[in-house]
Amino acid sequence: MSRLNKLDNNIAIVTAAGQGLGESIAKTFAKEGAIVILVDINQQELLRVREDIIESGGKAALVTADLTKSDQVNDMVNGVIKDYKKVDILINGAGGFQSFSPINEITDSEWDDVISLNLNSAFYCSRAVSSIMIENKKGRIISLSSGAGIAPNPYAPSYIPYGAAKAGLIGMTKLMARDIGQYGITVNVIAPGTALTPRVRRIRDQESLDNIASMNPMRNLIEPRDCAEAALFLASDEARYITGITLMVNAGNLIL
Repeated sequence: MSRLNKLDNNIAIVTAAGQGLGESIAKTFAKEGAIVILVDINQQELLRVREDIIESGGKAALVTADLTKSDQVNDMVNGVIKDYKKVDILINGAGGFQSFSPINEITDSEWDDVISLNLNSAFYCSRAVSSIMIENKKGRIISLSSGAGIAPNPYAPSYIPYGAAKAGLIGMTKLMARDIGQYGITVNVIAPGTALTPRVRRIRDQESLDNIASMNPMRNLIEPRDCAEAALFLASDEARYITGITLMVNAGNLIL
């Protein structure tokens, strides 16, 4: 396994590690020497990712948990602390949605489900790791938001609950960065544009993907590895004084 050892001896919790951006981040971190705790609700996918990491010479463990349930999050983090005595990095990767609906058709349960998955889960995980990071005076909390949390996508339909949750994640990150920075903890957000993940391919048709790619400045869509490299930078010592930022990785499809 070729690597630069940027994350040697780090314990990294990566949520939504069973596919897409989370999977790519987990594999990149393992390549750089981290012991990666893979967390997802889908155990079968976690087993596949862990096997890939181990076969490549990395180290990984897995925990199956529903991150919308605070008790399961607390149990997951407490288990990691019991086994490894610390948590150096948290990647809040859980999120997504299944379909588009106009505001007049969005049900209470639909709203609650999207907010819970995209925002509540990140809060539960961040809260759970904060005590050990404060105690150790070291930590990196990196959350995956979206361009939808900054502004509506100019090239494709937007979905209000998802955009609202991702905007809340950006706001929460800024507040956490201010409140716990004194303990050597950085808190940042990556806001990907449309990335070629299995979920995106499932909810957007090819015409929509081609349209988005053709209209952004770089005439392309990002891949999961682009977000993984951004996460690696924010988790590394090179970014030790970068906190409270939203790093957009989007091939220029949203320039502010």
